[in-house]
Amino acid sequence: MITLGEGNTPLLRASRLGDRLGVELWLKWEGANPTGSFKDRGMAVAVSRALERGANGVVCASTGNTAASTAAYAALAGLRAVVVVPRGAVARGKIAQARAVGAELREIDGTFEDAHLEARRLADDEGFVNVNSINPDRIEGQSSAAREILEQLGRVPDVLALPYGGGGNTVAYAQGFGAALPRFLLGEAAQRGETFASAIRISAPVHRQEVARVLERSGGTAVPLTESQLEDAWRRIARDEGVFCEPASAAGIAAVAAAGADGAVVCVLTGNGLKDPDSAERLAA
Repeated sequence: MITLGEGNTPLLRASRLGDRLGVELWLKWEGANPTGSFKDRGMAVAVSRALERGANGVVCASTGNTAASTAAYAALAGLRAVVVVPRGAVARGKIAQARAVGAELREIDGTFEDAHLEARRLADDEGFVNVNSINPDRIEGQSSAAREILEQLGRVPDVLALPYGGGGNTVAYAQGFGAALPRFLLGEAAQRGETFASAIRISAPVHRQEVARVLERSGGTAVPLTESQLEDAWRRIARDEGVFCEPASAAGIAAVAAAGADGAVVCVLTGNGLKDPDSAERLAA
């Protein structure tokens, strides 16, 4: 097993922010993972199995967090890592992480969806293992977060709120919770292809159909959010609870504020604020 000590992240009681929202609020702080995001859970499993199967290397398309995580776990495994990103669309902190540990960065002119197609081509043509969330090993690894919440909270929360970019994390949490699902409340950018929250800047979610099934099963909903709603939620998390997350991580809180919720709410904060220093500096001004 290739591991950097991922998982076992804190579940923080957020009393001040919870009082504002009228709920019992908990923050699942995934920014505490080794490369600073939730992606490490799935990458540990995906890279371990790629190594076990004798892969030539691993490849991914990324808006940033997957790139950093892929690069780190591939370096530990001694595997070549190729990362395909849309030119100019990825936060510099994440690019720096990937380069620092030796990933081969390929920037393309286009969207995340174009990068995803290129990563699939490389997997088919050059014998790499694709470690995007289309890889079931990624979903399996990420599902561990749901089981941790059950252990830490001692029960199924009434609501699970999280950002909605590609949808893989939604699918993973549903798998981890099993038959007894909380109500899923997903925060997505209304301007998906242009949002400043770069981690969820994905125009066409790969897992859209699976996410729709999770929402139907759980009685949940996806909430389109304006840029100002995302900004306001980010500031509240930082200033009420002292947690410095990247902007996209605030989408779950913004969804709760916009749509409302009752009971015990667990909000997943997917990445550390140092991932996107330019946006964080602007928002903190």
